[in-house]
Amino acid sequence: MVRSMTQNLEITREKQQDFAVKHFLKGCKRIAARIPFVLDAVAMYYCSIDQKTPLWAKGIALAALAYLLNPFDAMHDAVPFLGFGDDASAIAAALSAIGKHVTDEHKRLASVWADGQATSQVL
Repeated sequence: MVRSMTQNLEITREKQQDFAVKHFLKGCKRIAARIPFVLDAVAMYYCSIDQKTPLWAKGIALAALAYLLNPFDAMHDAVPFLGFGDDASAIAAALSAIGKHVTDEHKRLASVWADGQATSQVL
């Protein structure tokens, strides 16, 4: 019974990671050319799927990332020069709160992603 539950949790985790890679990273690719802080956002994504990251830090990271990809935010993203200002503020605030949990490995994985080699590597 315990083994079955463990296997189910592993399968669920794999499905969540596949979903995240397909949707979050694809969404970041779509807006990457327009925002200078995309690598910070992707590093926070990798921080949020890292098993060593505390749950509270994962929550902050995921909330900021959801705000970034949400098309209905405080300042519409299509507004020239201002559209991503609120998104940048959300990412900056999250990074100031959880910055010590965004490791060099998360930043390295973000760089790998930027080079076109998206990965769902579990940390």
